[in-house]
Amino acid sequence: PLSPAGAQTTQLLVEPPWIPPVLWDRVTLTCQGSGAAGATTWYKDGQRWGQAGVNNFTVTESGTYTCDRPDSGLSPSVRVSDDELVLQVPAQLLLEGDTVTLRCRG
Repeated sequence: PLSPAGAQTTQLLVEPPWIPPVLWDRVTLTCQGSGAAGATTWYKDGQRWGQAGVNNFTVTESGTYTCDRPDSGLSPSVRVSDDELVLQVPAQLLLEGDTVTLRCRG
C-alpha cells in the first residue's frame, strides 16, 4: 500500500481476515512492508516481544500487536481479544455504500 506521500508503509495482516480478531480463532499475524523480512521487530502491548526476524506467527496471547520494518516503519496496531462474544466485520477497506457481512460469534 502507498501512503498519500507515496512512501511504502508497514501493514499488519490478520488471518482469518475478520476484525476484531479473537484468540480462539487461531489468529495468524503477518508483517508486510519493504526491506528484509528478517529485520521485523514485534511489539505486544507497547513492549518489544517475541523473536526478532520472524515475519508471521500464530497468536497465543491476547493483547495489542504491532510490527516494525526498518524501511517502512511501524504498522498500525491490531488488538487480539479473548472475548467470548464478538461482532466482527471483514478486515478490508470499506467505503460508504458497500454491502458488508457482519458476524456475531461466541
